[in-house]
Amino acid sequence: MDTVLQTRNLGKRFGRRWAVSGLDLLVRRGDVFGFLGPNGAGKSTTIRMLLSLIRPTTGAVELFGKPLPGNRSEILRRVGGLVEGADFYLYLSARRNLEIVAGLSGGVPRGEIDRVLDLAGLAGRSEDRVKTYSHGMKQRLGIAQALLGAPEFIVLDEPTTGLDPQGIKEVRDLIGRLSREEGMTVFLSSHLLHEIEQTASSMAIINRGTLVMQGRVSDILNQAEVGVRIEAEQPERAAEVVAALPYARAVMRENSVVSATLPRERLAEVNRLLVGLEIGVRAFVPKRSLEDYFLEITEGASDVAPRSRQRWRKES
Repeated sequence: MDTVLQTRNLGKRFGRRWAVSGLDLLVRRGDVFGFLGPNGAGKSTTIRMLLSLIRPTTGAVELFGKPLPGNRSEILRRVGGLVEGADFYLYLSARRNLEIVAGLSGGVPRGEIDRVLDLAGLAGRSEDRVKTYSHGMKQRLGIAQALLGAPEFIVLDEPTTGLDPQGIKEVRDLIGRLSREEGMTVFLSSHLLHEIEQTASSMAIINRGTLVMQGRVSDILNQAEVGVRIEAEQPERAAEVVAALPYARAVMRENSVVSATLPRERLAEVNRLLVGLEIGVRAFVPKRSLEDYFLEITEGASDVAPRSRQRWRKES
């Protein structure tokens, strides 16, 4: 599969502080690539370097196999971006706004504005003033603007920020269509872990400016250890039994629910053990969510607030 984006030892320093350091990313053609990290992790700085809005302190960015600094005009014609939302003339229609943007970049082929409005699901409202649009519609218009010129690679920085659930779904569906139907490669920065889990095919997580991991989302969620949620009739005793197992980690109890991290190959064994000890097990649900993984590897430094839990401790 072709490589669309590759960074090598990418870094940016502001004064004495490194906002990004030693970042190696690899994005392949057709990916929806989720880019995650806590507040202040360096996501926005990275995106600005990818779009040539700021110059890296160290390292290199390659797009479509070519170094960015020496081929900037050629490369950026093939790239679209939506960074920190789009600004529009609210008293003008959506179509007129896109016409103005297209004119500033030298114009677009006939029918191009209709094409991107249709992709964004705004064809029926194209003549309405933008001030009548919901926040979600404005976000989709911003994505339509980034799609002008039929880019092969599009960078979306927090495109669902501030949206209600319906708006989030509309943007998520649009991103899916861009990948499946248009064959576009999407670089999606977001703090909404659940959305990345549903939308992205590959992902990277950065923390404190450095890369923590990257890979296929499906592989990450099917690693050797998984979280397990156990609903038991004797939760205190169930927690004690599970906590005594040498391979069990992070055993916690909340009311009648015991949670733990266990090796995948031991799940059936633990279930049989509890039942064999006549501990009534109402539910035994293994699940490794992207949020669980994110919180684990970033040591809790997340935009997402986890539910309040108390670690189970055996009384002396």
